[in-house]
Amino acid sequence: MIQIHPLLNKEKQQLARRYEKEKRALGLASMILSGIILLAFYFAGLSARLANGFVGRPVIWAFLTYVASLMTVWAILGLPLSFYGGYSHEHKWNFSNQTVKSWLLEKLKSFLVSLFIAYMLLGLLFWIMARFPRIWWLITGLAMAFVSVIFATLYPVLIMPIFNKYQPIDDQTLTGALERILAKGGLKSSGFFKEDMSRQTKKENAFLAGLGRTRRVILGDNLMNNMTVPEIESVIAHEVGHYQHKHIWKNIFLGTVEQIIIFWLLNLAMASVFPHFLSSTRWNLTVLPLFAIFASVFSGLFFGPLRLALSRRFESQADRYALENLKDQTAFITAMAGLADRNLSNAYPAWWVKILFYSHPPIGERLRTAEKFIRAESGISNP
Repeated sequence: MIQIHPLLNKEKQQLARRYEKEKRALGLASMILSGIILLAFYFAGLSARLANGFVGRPVIWAFLTYVASLMTVWAILGLPLSFYGGYSHEHKWNFSNQTVKSWLLEKLKSFLVSLFIAYMLLGLLFWIMARFPRIWWLITGLAMAFVSVIFATLYPVLIMPIFNKYQPIDDQTLTGALERILAKGGLKSSGFFKEDMSRQTKKENAFLAGLGRTRRVILGDNLMNNMTVPEIESVIAHEVGHYQHKHIWKNIFLGTVEQIIIFWLLNLAMASVFPHFLSSTRWNLTVLPLFAIFASVFSGLFFGPLRLALSRRFESQADRYALENLKDQTAFITAMAGLADRNLSNAYPAWWVKILFYSHPPIGERLRTAEKFIRAESGISNP
């Protein structure tokens, strides 16, 4: 029998377990459906027809048509499940604030942004394959590191405003507290912004976004309405901990190593199954659906649990940094407990669920660790 933390609502935690189970089933269904769509796209011959289109014209036209067609087919066939998971199911649990119209509009925006990013990334991939066929896997892995840095820098100023509005926070008490916790970590922010997250959901979030001059503090309006200033400060102190421990750069480095290994495995697998792989861009386009499936399998099978375990370790380090640098350490505990109940986060998942799905330590562990830290601190100062 699990002993629920006294700050957690037992009924909310029962609901959280049900909600998590349903979300996990929807995620699995989405993954299976994606695989079926990719396989059908390839084995129905549509992939080959599109890849070999525009004969006599530059291959760029086949590439543009192929990517747009694949993503359109994927979006249309996946729309019913996406609608249920992102709209109906969230309304069922009283999280979503969206109308059907606003949900569809946001889905369209997401599709267009994804299409643009796909053009950029796949265009880079196919160019590298054509230019450096023997070591494409190495160069692509290294190139993705630069892409990650550029994306992290530009994301808050180019992508995020497409989906939400960001207004400067005028609460001087709040911004002053956040400025102090940032300064303590040697960080500066280009601004403190409130995100109109309530247009989409009742869930809460806050984070640091961007690198260098684009770094900014983002607070969801729901979070601002439900948390005290010390609680918000504890959340941002956690985010500062990631910067202090250089987790962003570590993730980029480790992600680069992971991608190089995955691309190397893909090179071996694709060459053994398809002798014409890398012989031309049209051939590479033809087998793209199977390339994507192999990549997902290699990524999830070989690196999924390891990636999550490392992420949980990084999150624990950020928690400890926050506790070490907060005046009101109990605010961290009340903030975590409040988030767990209001967002329906399962504080005590089964061990295998944690290993396979959790990028953060479960809230129950974080509360226990925080209380242990506070008791240790108290014991040192008051023997």
